[in-house]
Amino acid sequence: MSKTSLSICCLGAGYVGGPTMAMIAAKCPDIKVTVCDPNEKRIAAWNSDTLPVYEPGLQEVVESARGKNLFFSTDVRKAIRESSIIFVSVGTPTKTYGVGAGRAADLKFIEAAARMIAEEAVGPKIIVEKSTIPVKTAEAMLTILRSNSKEGTFQVLSNPEFLAEGTAIEDLNNPDRVLIGGEQTPEGLAAIEEVVSIYARWIPREKILTTNLWSSELSKLVANAFLAQRISSINSISALCEATGADVDEVARAIGKDSRIGPKFLKASVGYGGSCFQKDILNLTYLCQHFGLPEVAAYWESVVKINDWQKARFSGRIVRDLFNTVSGKHIGILGFAFKKDTNDTRETAAIAVCRDLLAEGAKVYVYDPQVGEEQIRADVLGTGSNPNLMVVKSAMEACKGAHAVAVLTEWDEFKELDFKKIHDGMLKPAFLFDGRNILPHAKLKEIGFRLFAIGKPA
Repeated sequence: MSKTSLSICCLGAGYVGGPTMAMIAAKCPDIKVTVCDPNEKRIAAWNSDTLPVYEPGLQEVVESARGKNLFFSTDVRKAIRESSIIFVSVGTPTKTYGVGAGRAADLKFIEAAARMIAEEAVGPKIIVEKSTIPVKTAEAMLTILRSNSKEGTFQVLSNPEFLAEGTAIEDLNNPDRVLIGGEQTPEGLAAIEEVVSIYARWIPREKILTTNLWSSELSKLVANAFLAQRISSINSISALCEATGADVDEVARAIGKDSRIGPKFLKASVGYGGSCFQKDILNLTYLCQHFGLPEVAAYWESVVKINDWQKARFSGRIVRDLFNTVSGKHIGILGFAFKKDTNDTRETAAIAVCRDLLAEGAKVYVYDPQVGEEQIRADVLGTGSNPNLMVVKSAMEACKGAHAVAVLTEWDEFKELDFKKIHDGMLKPAFLFDGRNILPHAKLKEIGFRLFAIGKPA
């Protein structure tokens, strides 16, 4: 191991903690970085050639530092004791029980992390919130830390992640900005500067923003809410385009040329997914209700409702076009991850569409190049079973003998499929539903498909 001048650790080895710490280790070879998690299977995967997170370029970054100054361990307490900066990147799922169920963030893992840090800490520690959390969580963490630690002194900072899955390594290497918030006291400002100095090793200083704690915590929720709002907005217009004969891609291109609007996040689809958008908006609505702002809460809640409606509208269109019944019919599903270049399936639109089709009695054949059968079955069925859900090994297998095929993830390989061969192997009329608008529509119609594409003229 190379000589290190600073030890940091990260509690949580998931989609945020693993890649972020790997990048810090790769860029700062003199800093010892330990990613710790009690999940032995996950840590074993990080120490193997098959990482638990799929991201283009991640394997190379991990291998450049692993065993030198980057370590993955299940010994969480040891990592806490040995580190002066502790990133907290544990799960903050939406509550499923009690007060705030369905909207508020469940902070039990955050509290457990704070209590463990308090038990093990000796001397000064900088705690960095990396998880997506509600405003004022730092206050709760500080209270727990300072009430339960006999030998530790603490500063809590907020350093939210703004990674897009599928491009996380590029986002980490060249981010739009890095945001670090802390208490506006001499001690707080000194802690902010210490974390700033780590990122400044490879990120221009003008891209590193510093704020107070509450602005930083709220900025993460608001950023995701604004992005989701844009997607729901263009998806709502996609339905109007279908009704009027307009083309949603042409509309998006026209409005995206307006410098006040811009072109990003105006791609109509079957609906957004991922770990953040829905969770963060629901958290935001809960905060608004908590602070007596029901009108603001209702506004942001409508963004989620439009997204749910878009998914239901898509599966309903499949049923309607297939002569109002899919019972016993073979439906091929191409793509299950919530977007291309990731194996993340959290809140993916494919879950809702598959469940809707299974509820209608369809035989659903799912293929995704990065998501395994166990994950797909768990997401769609939970602990139950359904013989009508089949997970297959190729796109061609999903399509063979199908009444209809639906594209639900924009994987590049789906653009290159032999659609003439697929059409020949399907029952007629052969229906194709492009939920991501990535296919050559004119060519597909020439082949003979009955095509539905989001926001396109019939």
